[in-house]
Amino acid sequence: MGKTILIVEDEFLVALNLSRTLSTLGFEPIGIAPDAETAMRLASEKPDFALVDVNLRDGETGPTIGKMLAQNYGVAVLFLTANPASLGEGVAGTIGCLSKPVDEIAVETALEFMLDHVNGATSTPPPSIRVFGNDNDQAFSNRSGIKQN
Repeated sequence: MGKTILIVEDEFLVALNLSRTLSTLGFEPIGIAPDAETAMRLASEKPDFALVDVNLRDGETGPTIGKMLAQNYGVAVLFLTANPASLGEGVAGTIGCLSKPVDEIAVETALEFMLDHVNGATSTPPPSIRVFGNDNDQAFSNRSGIKQN
C-alpha cells in the first residue's frame, strides 16, 4: 500500500499544518478538502488514507464522507475531531478517531498504527486513538488484500 493521504478539513491553518506534518512523515498529501464535494472529487485520485474532520464548511458531513471514502474507495479513514462523541459507536468502514487538538507526535503514532492496521500487522493502538469495532475493517481490507474471518 502506498502513502497518499487526503486531508478533509475546513480550517485552512489546521489543514496546512497537517499537510506539512504528513509530508515530513513521508506521506504524500493529495489535497485538502473543506467540504463533501471537494472530498469526493479528490477521492477519484484514490488516496490510501484520509484524515477527516467531522464538522466541515458544509455542516456535519465528515461521517458521511468517511464512510463513502472507506466503502467506495477502500481508503483507510481516521477522524480528527474536537467532538468525538458525535461519532457515536463509530462509522462503518473507518478505523477510529483522534481527538483535536492534535500534535505532531499524536499524528505520527496514529499513522503508524493505521499503516500497521491496513498491512495486517498486529499492533496496539496508541492511547490517543479510539478504535471503532472490528467489523469496520471490511472496506479497506478488500483493497489491501487482508482476509477477514
